[in-house]
Amino acid sequence: MTRRLIASGLVLTALVSVTACGTRTPDNASQTLPTSTPSSSASSTATAVDTGAAAPAAKRCDSSALKGQVDPTDAGAGNRYGKFVVTNASTAPCTLNGYSGFQLENASGAVPTKLERKADPGPAALTLAPGGKASANLHWGVVPSGNEPVEGPCQPEPSKAAAIPPDETVPLSVPWTLGPVCSGGRIEISAFYAS
Repeated sequence: MTRRLIASGLVLTALVSVTACGTRTPDNASQTLPTSTPSSSASSTATAVDTGAAAPAAKRCDSSALKGQVDPTDAGAGNRYGKFVVTNASTAPCTLNGYSGFQLENASGAVPTKLERKADPGPAALTLAPGGKASANLHWGVVPSGNEPVEGPCQPEPSKAAAIPPDETVPLSVPWTLGPVCSGGRIEISAFYAS
């Protein structure tokens, strides 16, 4: 019986020592913690505390956070070039990484669009501060091909585009004032890059 009481007293003393040295409570918050390497159980507790203190990651840029526009950049020999520019219109940073969806439309609905992704520039993670901008390069043709009419527009003329940000499902509406897109609505698009 005496041995059990002594053994219990030693265990209790050891627990009190570990608690006093390794765990901060309001009573001992000003104490200096030990500098020796903690045991694996103490280490996992410290990691969990550190993880909880990390700043939250910025959310993805979705259609509610972005405003968009298409700006022409160059033209020549039946080719047209432009930039699809998005601006973070929200009050918090958001992230973009990849390609936008892009469907031409007019008052009657969808206009033929064949979007082709180009690898230059390729996808890269971007964080847009409020007011920050990113662009995707666009290229399309205005010369009829295949069985498209030579007289008049080669395809129905779009008045806007439904553009879906990367990894999202809800589009934002972007005005299109650059005329019909020939070759069945073929548009080459790059991934977004900082602009």
